[in-house]
Amino acid sequence: MKKLLTLFIILLTLNIAAQELERVEPPNWWAGMKSPDLQLMVHGTDISLADVSISYPGVDVVSVTKVENPNYLFVDLKLDEAVKPGKFDIHFKVKNKEVATYAYELLQRSANSAERIGFNSSDVICLITPDRFVNGDTGNDELEGMKEGLDRSYNYGRHGGDLRGIINSLDYLQNLGYTAVWLNPVLENDMSEASYHGYACTDFYKADARYGGNSEYVELKKELDKRGMKLIMDLIFNHCGSEHWWMNDMPMKDWINNYPDYKITNHRRTVNQDPHASKSDIDAMVNGWFVPSMPDMNQRNPFMAKYLIQNSIWWIEYVGLEGIRQDTWPYPDKNMMSVWTKELLEEYPNFNVVGEEWSMNPAIVSYWQKGKYNSDGYKNYAPSMMDFPLQSAVAQGLSNEENWDNGLIQIYEAISNDFQYPDANKLTIFPDNHDMSRFFVQVGEDVDLLKMGVAFFLTTRGIPQIYYGTEILMRHDGSEHGDIRADFPGGWEGDKVNAFTGEGLSNEAKDMQNYVAKIQNWRKTATTIHKGKLMHFVPDEGTYTYFRYLDDAAVMVVLNKNTEAKTLKTDRFKEVISGYKSGKEIISGTELSDISEVTIPAKSAIIVQLER
Repeated sequence: MKKLLTLFIILLTLNIAAQELERVEPPNWWAGMKSPDLQLMVHGTDISLADVSISYPGVDVVSVTKVENPNYLFVDLKLDEAVKPGKFDIHFKVKNKEVATYAYELLQRSANSAERIGFNSSDVICLITPDRFVNGDTGNDELEGMKEGLDRSYNYGRHGGDLRGIINSLDYLQNLGYTAVWLNPVLENDMSEASYHGYACTDFYKADARYGGNSEYVELKKELDKRGMKLIMDLIFNHCGSEHWWMNDMPMKDWINNYPDYKITNHRRTVNQDPHASKSDIDAMVNGWFVPSMPDMNQRNPFMAKYLIQNSIWWIEYVGLEGIRQDTWPYPDKNMMSVWTKELLEEYPNFNVVGEEWSMNPAIVSYWQKGKYNSDGYKNYAPSMMDFPLQSAVAQGLSNEENWDNGLIQIYEAISNDFQYPDANKLTIFPDNHDMSRFFVQVGEDVDLLKMGVAFFLTTRGIPQIYYGTEILMRHDGSEHGDIRADFPGGWEGDKVNAFTGEGLSNEAKDMQNYVAKIQNWRKTATTIHKGKLMHFVPDEGTYTYFRYLDDAAVMVVLNKNTEAKTLKTDRFKEVISGYKSGKEIISGTELSDISEVTIPAKSAIIVQLER
């Protein structure tokens, strides 16, 4: 028996000696982080047989954890506050014989990295689906070893847009007045089909090579920095792709929920707040898979939780991010989400995180925002959330006929619900996004209503986000995601319409481009919009008036849904307008020498910068 056991150990030792370590993640780290803790996930054949050692000043191996799968080790390190950047070897030995080494590196953090300023109400965010914006490098459209190639004829196929295309288009975005860019996920999605959207990650440390990989992701950030623009990363903690590398060799049985006999989530997200919810319904929501191709990751597993938290920090440092948009916010374990946001903001106090909670109920959305007092004692630390209630109210309020309950009053009442939020000024607001019909379609392809909606979102409280193509009246016939996320005209060689040069664009589309650029470029320096309080007045006769104001400045905005021009006497607004005698209308450039009354053209918005 002893001989057999000895032979078994020898064979295992020979096996591990013949194997390269497949992965060490995070692949590197930084000296000078506020948290001294670092946990490495090591993956390699029978690596659990090995002892681990490091000899580098300021780096201590605290513990090495073996788990169910012998191909994994979790190595906990403690980094001294004064540890220096540098390289060192991690040694893996079996019976004092070195079987593998990994060259690890602690990098120097960028200056003021911890103090980076996240996206905020001074910004306007452009949301881009990378595969559908611009194909800047046709050489990466199809790559050997990656499962899905190019198919522009298929609405769910890969169309070839990439990071190079976005880099090449930054002047266009800057000229439109954008100050930040949010990209739908750029991480590797090496799935067999429908991989273009990015929400089925197969490697959390790689930008997809068909987008240009990590190097072009870093280059994009450098180019944004040159223009004073910010970058927001789209992350998904709830699920990965079914073809993620670890699905063939998971560390533990509970790494993925309901594996291998998956169950689809019930999508009843309100169980997170419901004091009467059954445990079975909570489990069905939190532990269920989003779709069959997206395994549900178990954030209650402490190693999974640490992996995800460190991954987000790694990308912030590696690329230089100013923000994270977190997908499907209420689906992961909510206690882990609380820990994540708390630890992230301890490392980066001025960073911003926005979460997707697709609910029309502000009580549900506000539950997750930093500073919210919840009756169940739950605390989350996300500074921002996506304001879906306001989006819905604006789409309906502009489209519906005016009466007691419908029309502009729907927008007014949505804003009136701001008392439910700890800080409504930090909410991310938007006319549409990649998951819903374009706002132009939602308002019946009425250009005037689209303009009114855009003017509203760019001047009310919050942080505005606009989806690419809004500025050229992009529309869609089908209602599937693959139709909504259409190719941006001019982003592919041979396009008959080119939004960048104006070739083939309709006059209405060109006018919309100018409209967006006018307001957004003015907004860049409009401190009253960035920091001002909001006062609004009950809609009256098809008009809605509100003000953004500081002690020494004010902006008046009026939406007029009527099919004829409307003249308003402004004495109704004297509590905020008192002391102001004139103004300048931003969109038209018209000087108003007397603001005792103002005229708003039919079906339009005016933005008046008041003057004393």
